[in-house]
Amino acid sequence: MFRAFFVCTSVCRVLAFFCFGAEIILPAVGAAQQAQPKSAEAVTEKARKTYAEAIDWEKHGNTETAIRMFLLASKQDEGRCGACLSRAFNLAFNIGDYKDAESALRDLLPLAKSDVERAALSLRLGMTLQREGLSKKKDSCFSESCDEFKVGLQQHPKLSALHYGMGVSLAHLRQDDAARAEFNTFLQEDKDNGELHERARRFAERIELARAKMAPGFEVTTIDGQHIAMDSLQGKVVLIDFWATWCGPCREALPHMRDVVKKFAGQPFVAISISLDSDESKWKTFVSKNDMTWPQARDGGFNGQMSRSFSVDEIPATFSIDADGVLEDQHVGDANIDGKLKKMIARASELAAHKQEPASTENKAGKPADAN
Repeated sequence: MFRAFFVCTSVCRVLAFFCFGAEIILPAVGAAQQAQPKSAEAVTEKARKTYAEAIDWEKHGNTETAIRMFLLASKQDEGRCGACLSRAFNLAFNIGDYKDAESALRDLLPLAKSDVERAALSLRLGMTLQREGLSKKKDSCFSESCDEFKVGLQQHPKLSALHYGMGVSLAHLRQDDAARAEFNTFLQEDKDNGELHERARRFAERIELARAKMAPGFEVTTIDGQHIAMDSLQGKVVLIDFWATWCGPCREALPHMRDVVKKFAGQPFVAISISLDSDESKWKTFVSKNDMTWPQARDGGFNGQMSRSFSVDEIPATFSIDADGVLEDQHVGDANIDGKLKKMIARASELAAHKQEPASTENKAGKPADAN
């Protein structure tokens, strides 16, 4: 019953939420790829009815009611409904209701059938507590998350994502040496999650980055069919602007946005505008008429994937991502934004130049420069 929940919702997908909504795609634990039981849904008639009502509430966007109904269905089913708890957890986590998310996970623990499944839950639970710590700035949450990560490692030592998660929590607890050790262990032991390796390396080298608000991973398809992913923008400064044609302040900020794009053209800088327009035709016409030549993509509304990843609940909303992947809120139209971007771009240029520099201690033959 629990296994269906575990396989259908990859354990490592939760790791993406740690990165502030990032959809960093991590493969599921190989040992968990087993045949699913026929059903993990409610068994009793009363629970099935409540579960169906919860699904309806979810479809109509009443998330809080849906969470309560899924949890109620689980109780009516005497705690056997893995699907009820799974849905409650996902909805609660997505809206920042970490108490209900934690409760759902703890109720799922008795349904685990193997150490692999229990470790997967420990990873999710640790990430939930970590996210609560980030949200509420509570060190106790980070400490509790470390305890869960340790439990997970005892249950399944090969689940390397636990080391990554523990590194982040330890960094927030200012236990920098221990955090660095966890990131290095992750890099040494992990064979599958290459998408996280570069970030883990940066965290190990500059532990303060693990305490920063890092940009979520994202992928967009632009108006002209170009595919842009966060991974392809490494080393560049990225400015992401959420807007819509129906938003007056967004239209007022457009001339400055256009000037910013022109000012930093040819430098390690990329601007991406994300429209929340539901009318695709109206959006395309507006972009064409207003000389918006930089990458343009459409998310379709506040429930779009990009909007959710960046927690956008009003527009205009603008974010910058520096060469280290650190995310900051910005305001197009703010006189200071040009100066901020200039400094970030200069930093990106320095980092790029440093990577290209040959080792000064070696000559072309590969020997130390001062060797006889």
